[in-house]
Amino acid sequence: MIYVTHRLPVNETGEPTLDRTAVWQGLVMKADNALPFVPAMSHCLVTARLDDVTFEREIELFGDRYSERVSLQPQQRVIFTRISGPVLGTIVNDIEEDEGELFLRFSFALVLEGLPSGSPEEAAYAEEMTTQYIAAVGATLAAIRRVAGGEASVTLPIS
Repeated sequence: MIYVTHRLPVNETGEPTLDRTAVWQGLVMKADNALPFVPAMSHCLVTARLDDVTFEREIELFGDRYSERVSLQPQQRVIFTRISGPVLGTIVNDIEEDEGELFLRFSFALVLEGLPSGSPEEAAYAEEMTTQYIAAVGATLAAIRRVAGGEASVTLPIS
């Protein structure tokens, strides 16, 4: 199993200041359509809405197709559970606060189909995914800042 977690501060000097609500709205937008937020993703389509805070989507990442169940914990966390595809597991986006400062943490726990845990192939995949997920944290915050700064408008399909 591969486990990685990475946290970035939400607010940076010279950028629009984001509050928890703005970050949450951005995470909801990303959950519904990740393409503007995750550069490595080439397809994202919601396939079923199970209730107000749970839905399923199909994604394509690095040429591989996955089905995910997305669970929203309003103002706190988005959980992406891979239910089919070559790499299964859970990806979590958390809004954290430490001494009044907001952070966005991405964590993932993934199992690669057909690769033994601890193998060199798994380690190489983990290294590449770590790089990609760290980039996704930055890209997510940049996209949320564009929306907050009025550079992009997005209609929120989920509250």
